[in-house]
Amino acid sequence: MTAATLLTPASTSAKPDGRPAGLVARADERSYIRILVVLDTTILILALLVGYVARFGDEEPSGSKIPYVLVAPGLVLAWLISLKALGCYDDRVIGYGADEYRRVSTASLRLAGAIAIAGYIADVGVSRGFLGISFAVGTVGLEVARFAARKRLHRARSRGAGWSRKVLVVGDTAHVLELVHTLRREPYAGYQVVGACIPDALLAPVAQRLGDVPVVGSFRGIPEAATAIGADTVAVTASGELTATRLRRLGWQLEGTGVDLVVAPALTDVAGPRIHTRPVAGLPLIHVEAPEFRGARKLVKGFVDRSASSLALAVLLPLIAVIALAIKLDTRGPVLFRQVRVGRGGQEFGVFKFRTMVVNADVLLGELAARNETDGLMFKMRDDPRVTRVGRLLRKWSLDELPQLVNVLRGQMSLVGPRPPLPSEVARYDGDVARRLLVKPGMTGLWQVSGRSDLSWEDGIRLDLYYVENWSLAADLTILWKTFGAVLKSRGAY
Repeated sequence: MTAATLLTPASTSAKPDGRPAGLVARADERSYIRILVVLDTTILILALLVGYVARFGDEEPSGSKIPYVLVAPGLVLAWLISLKALGCYDDRVIGYGADEYRRVSTASLRLAGAIAIAGYIADVGVSRGFLGISFAVGTVGLEVARFAARKRLHRARSRGAGWSRKVLVVGDTAHVLELVHTLRREPYAGYQVVGACIPDALLAPVAQRLGDVPVVGSFRGIPEAATAIGADTVAVTASGELTATRLRRLGWQLEGTGVDLVVAPALTDVAGPRIHTRPVAGLPLIHVEAPEFRGARKLVKGFVDRSASSLALAVLLPLIAVIALAIKLDTRGPVLFRQVRVGRGGQEFGVFKFRTMVVNADVLLGELAARNETDGLMFKMRDDPRVTRVGRLLRKWSLDELPQLVNVLRGQMSLVGPRPPLPSEVARYDGDVARRLLVKPGMTGLWQVSGRSDLSWEDGIRLDLYYVENWSLAADLTILWKTFGAVLKSRGAY
């Protein structure tokens, strides 16, 4: 049975102009790369202008054997070549993940080092101040420009537009559905599933779909199926019929077709730094490092938490005083609300928050239990009648959580970590969910920057467990940065 016979009208992948989806995706990709090149060139020119003005001002530069009117274009060209050489325009890294930013910084630093050494040896007399300022401004500018371009691309991808890879998923039915769900969970990553190939034994004589994904062929005609639906990527997931020999032959068949081969192991929610590939006897073995729950990095994290929380309390003291006065004038009752939560290792502690509800909120909870708007063990309600007027405003901007800085200072919480659970929730944890208690709970975390109360219970737990398994100081800084955006947008805050 050929791929064409299994295609349904809804599964054809041609664009309105008649071009296959794969060709359109490649054109969109090249367009995005051209935009990056233009952005990078503009940033570099501006960086050199800033470096020149900052170093010389209105003075005429002297001492250089090469005129700066030639130095500047040569430096821009060398910088762009360095970016290209380190794969900063490689479609496998641009648009998603931290590797793009890391490569941009590495390319800039290596070029700066090479020019510094060459300038010292050749004694060309180019101002070190000019070079230092230019490279500092240029490197930061390149990172900011990449970030802005990526955000725009992510918004386009979330709307179903923008450059994305067209993916043909190959594997057993259950694994195909799981991979499709994973890829669609983060559409901004740029992997759009357009079809699936399943084992011959599972094919039916009529057109099939796995959910809304059309089945376009079997393992015997994967390259033909990819061509038929315009896919530019074949993602292979687990299947008993896909032996190492068949997978190697598939790679040979895709050579020269412009279609990339991606193998998705049955391993999810593990960050890149914990994964290392080591070839053994021709077999690429994936080594997964164990999560780190103690050691020097943990000590550094604790020091950063306490230092930052003490500084934040000192700076925010006037705001805290204003909020306390507003709560006192709004309703009767204490300013602070202390609630028992569970921290690392199952230890209970009292978490501090500004009171946002009426005094007898716990008593009224039983009457509202049937109106819970979330699944799982938490209670959430958008228009909760127990929330006060000031409390609604505090929750919108997450200001009610500022007193938790005291918990961080006391070592009971961290700035970044899983959501601190209630004892009643922990009592119903199973073995997997209980891993959330291996680290300190946080004032913010992946759950907050990903939607907070808008998340399902399952997604919230998945994000918390991902953080527990893959935490790092760099990830903490990224989450803290994203927290400001999440607070300003008030997404999921109620």
